[in-house]
Amino acid sequence: MLRGRSLSVTSLGGLPRWEVAELPVEDVLLFEVSWEVTNKVGGIYTVIQTKAKTTADEWGDNYFLIGPYFEHNMKTQVEQCEPVNDAVRRAVDTMNKHGCQVRFGRWLIEGSPYVVLFDIGFSAGNLDRWKGDLWEACSVGIPYDDREANDMLIFGSLTAWFLKEVTDHADGKHVIAQFHEWQAGTGLILSRARKLPIATIFTTHATLLGRYLCAANIDFYNHLDQFNIDKEAGERQIYHRYCMERAAVHCAHVFTTVSEITAIEAEHMLKRKPDVITPNGLNVKKFSAVHEFQNLHATYKARIQDFVRGHFYGHLDFDLEKTLFLFIAGRYEYSNKGADILLESLSRLNFLLRMHKSDVTVVVFFIMPAKTNNFNVETLKGQAVRKQLWDIAHSMKEKFGQKLYDALLKGEIPDMNNILDRDDLTIMKRAIFSTQRQSLPPVTTHNMIDDSSDPILSTIRRLGLFNSRTDRVKVILHPEFLSSTSPLLPMDYEEFVRGCHLGVFPSYYEPWGYTPAECTVMGIPSVTTNLSGFGCFMQEHVADPTAYGIYIVDRRFCSPDDSCNQLTKFLYGFCKQSRRQRIIQRNRTERLSDLLDWRYLGRYYQHARYLTLSKAFPDKFHMEPTSPPTTEGFKYPRPSSVPPSPSGSQVSSPQSSDVEDEDEDERYDEEEEAERDRLNIKSPFALSHVHHRKKKLHGEYKN
Repeated sequence: MLRGRSLSVTSLGGLPRWEVAELPVEDVLLFEVSWEVTNKVGGIYTVIQTKAKTTADEWGDNYFLIGPYFEHNMKTQVEQCEPVNDAVRRAVDTMNKHGCQVRFGRWLIEGSPYVVLFDIGFSAGNLDRWKGDLWEACSVGIPYDDREANDMLIFGSLTAWFLKEVTDHADGKHVIAQFHEWQAGTGLILSRARKLPIATIFTTHATLLGRYLCAANIDFYNHLDQFNIDKEAGERQIYHRYCMERAAVHCAHVFTTVSEITAIEAEHMLKRKPDVITPNGLNVKKFSAVHEFQNLHATYKARIQDFVRGHFYGHLDFDLEKTLFLFIAGRYEYSNKGADILLESLSRLNFLLRMHKSDVTVVVFFIMPAKTNNFNVETLKGQAVRKQLWDIAHSMKEKFGQKLYDALLKGEIPDMNNILDRDDLTIMKRAIFSTQRQSLPPVTTHNMIDDSSDPILSTIRRLGLFNSRTDRVKVILHPEFLSSTSPLLPMDYEEFVRGCHLGVFPSYYEPWGYTPAECTVMGIPSVTTNLSGFGCFMQEHVADPTAYGIYIVDRRFCSPDDSCNQLTKFLYGFCKQSRRQRIIQRNRTERLSDLLDWRYLGRYYQHARYLTLSKAFPDKFHMEPTSPPTTEGFKYPRPSSVPPSPSGSQVSSPQSSDVEDEDEDERYDEEEEAERDRLNIKSPFALSHVHHRKKKLHGEYKN
């Protein structure tokens, strides 16, 4: 049921929940427009999907998502239904009568939000006319051979048409439309050019040109004010896309982005300072048993250990109980995602562990999809050998158990020398011989199509990280997304993350960073950077991020070599932790999950919506002058109990993982520390009152 909002503060898992003044939800229709509604392409899909429940709970039947129609997505993700809202129903019917194909239904995700989907191909016949409309609106032309940009123009034109039909029948209700990324930007441009009575928000999750420049290994952040933007966009043949993005930014009533670091980038690249920062969140689900996530870690770690047993058969001369599993995951952007600095740091870590004769082994997984033609035969063989040995061991166990059982029934102590016969010994010897291999364990699980030029494999060859017996750091490139149906590593991504000890994401270009955020929610420590939105967010909210398992590498103010040394230091310090210290750190990391809950971060979006209403309809809505939401005075304090990792004054050789210090037990109280964290959280921000003035007749608006 929809309702107006009033200012109040209630508890939310230790966090104060702020509900801001007098938003007339029942009198406003909210539309979010994105190419990734029901259509998974990148991180924006995760933003919209995870935020849907919180927004739907707030806005009810007045919340709608607009996206492209793809038949396979419609069949598997959307339940068709008739619109309840009269204005939306009329808009859908009108467009369908005029030769469009518009589908309406509920997206089958948490919150079940309404979706409006446009069939792009069905309306392609209007492309030339709509190109003319865009040219008249903002003098931007689109080349005929840029299929993606042409599709975005069709999508934007249909969106603007739909919003016009909605506002024509809105019956006095106000409309807010939030557009995500340049792909949806043409809808905003055309809506504003046609002076539709809507309040508009444009959200950039990463600037188009910024991503291109960072991919070219340019010192991006130190030269932000020196780029010739038009020249750089033209040289990369994306000038028309850049113009579409920039026009959308300047047409919007309110411009938002996902992090402080991206705000700095947008101000230089797009020539407008964002009005509001809207950090990305997740749907955080708490277990009824406080430490259930620790149990899940142990369960899924055992499954990763099984894979490692097979992958390193014949070379399994290290203790799996003293082995740490690290991983990096994401798009295969070698420099942007920090794979280059990670590999260099792993080489240095390998040297340190060998020099100090450490008994700790580190296995690092690179989960980054690339072009392959099949599984690596040697990798498949390893899993087959492991399974064969497992079956032999179980058959021997059954046989041994039966003989032992029979002997005990007779009241005898079995002769251990005769409990296994000659055939049993022969089978075991053959099993041992089958584990011998002449080659080193492979560094990749698949056959790479561009093996010789692949940047990760080329760097592995240069650094000599070949998984030899003497290496304390082992590397495995898995160039495919994880799946529970895989014959190699049958685990979903979430299961795999829970089974690892540390996620490492030393990205150079990461506007937000969902991978370390997902680790945090699952109670897994992670490495991020001060060039990622997530890293900046944690620096702002947590007094000592390292104590909570968030290691932040300085990639903005340090040279690449210094950043690499800092990452090596973090990794080496993590290897020196005892098992108990890692458990304590995981408990602290998991407590940060409240910070990333949409129920908390959704208020930043609320602020943007208030602001856009006051700008679009100043004669009906008034917002007192205020700064954007801030988090001043809101920080998790540094824990006063046992440090999460050994200090520099401690022994330089890593401790074995089963070492526990009795003194630590006396200094650490999990419940007391968790309660202290909850009590130390202060209000992140307060918003000024939004005054809803007397409504005027439809059509009396100001854009």
